[in-house]
Amino acid sequence: MPAIVIVGAQWGDEGKGKATDHLGSRVDYVVKFNGGNNAGHTVVIRQEDGTLEKYALHLLPSGILTPGCTPVIGNGVVVDLDVLFKEIDGLEARGTDTSSLKVSSNAHVIADYNRTLDKVAERFLGSRKIGTTGRGIGPTYADKMNRIGIRIQDLFDEKILTQKVEGALELKSQVLAKVYNRRAPSVDQTVEELLAHADRLAPYVCDTTLLLGQALDRGETVLLEAGQATLLDVDHGTYPFVTSSSATAGGACTGSGIPPTRIDQVIAIVKAYTTRVGEGPFPTELHDANGDFLRNTGFEFGTTTGRPRRCGWYDAVIARYAARINGVTDFVLTKLDVLTGLEEIPVCVAYDVDGQRYDEMPANQTDFHHAVPIYEYFPGWTEDISGARTLDDLPANAQAYVKALEGMSGARMSVVGVGPEREQAVVLHPLR
Repeated sequence: MPAIVIVGAQWGDEGKGKATDHLGSRVDYVVKFNGGNNAGHTVVIRQEDGTLEKYALHLLPSGILTPGCTPVIGNGVVVDLDVLFKEIDGLEARGTDTSSLKVSSNAHVIADYNRTLDKVAERFLGSRKIGTTGRGIGPTYADKMNRIGIRIQDLFDEKILTQKVEGALELKSQVLAKVYNRRAPSVDQTVEELLAHADRLAPYVCDTTLLLGQALDRGETVLLEAGQATLLDVDHGTYPFVTSSSATAGGACTGSGIPPTRIDQVIAIVKAYTTRVGEGPFPTELHDANGDFLRNTGFEFGTTTGRPRRCGWYDAVIARYAARINGVTDFVLTKLDVLTGLEEIPVCVAYDVDGQRYDEMPANQTDFHHAVPIYEYFPGWTEDISGARTLDDLPANAQAYVKALEGMSGARMSVVGVGPEREQAVVLHPLR
């Protein structure tokens, strides 16, 4: 059975967790293939007694909540072991079995000095800051590319681990002391902190590329779940205001070890409006009552950081770009219900840059910084749509809005989210 990729089509926080959870009962493996604990997925599940349970996942794949589904942390992820076990303990305390989790032996580990470097470097940048979460993600990926990183497998050989930490700290201690006036942790301190997790970690660790390849050979379904989103991708995003990993469908291959020939469906999650966290350009951003309405009605505050998200109208230019970069076969449109009550809903269909119209993403980042949205306007609706399950259940204006977005976004809209729960979705085309 081929693999499925789920990516974000905007700047993250589109609702990938809900979409992954929606598919979870129909897949055998869910793989997180990039990023670390710098992003979060929120999943809301209705229990047998009718109560709603909200789960905020940061490092663990969303499939951890689905019985019978094997969750996998792939080789493309950077792992903060303190966060990993804190998250596992939190789920176990709520009755979730996490024993099926698998962790790639090739995934990289976030060390204490990487967290320190991330925080002091961001403060040092001042007005030029990127807007990182300060969790050591970027410095850990930099170590990976500089070939001085620490991998999960290194925790099981103390001699190798010590040598690698010594090599990394030889430079970093100088940078911390002479550039940032900070004292670096000692080699012994770092090694001791990492080794403290080794025994507990060992049962989870395996060759996940072999595990997933064999699963596909058996005809099982593997779902590859991106952290962050297309416009935060280190190659294809709004650089330098991006994350440090590959958050596109291409990154799913390198971050999991599954070749592109095994993938036959790419599902992109796109919100019915647009949000962004951190610094960087955002053409449709709102600084008025409409922005406040979207933020408060949509509960647009970061799952990991709690930061208020910047909010704006739907941007079809970005959606088309995501469709092209990822080879999107299906869009999942989330949070349509948040727009209920608006008299009129603008949609960005193109940009104006110094008098020139751009229907596609400008190739020059300077042009994107200066892009002014060109809007088309759609009538809103006031009816409660949270109970809609088919397109005909939606008010006429909501149907027209969905169809218009589909026509201008580059791929079909297969599922429309109308509420936070797993079941609150209008299915236009089955995803599998």
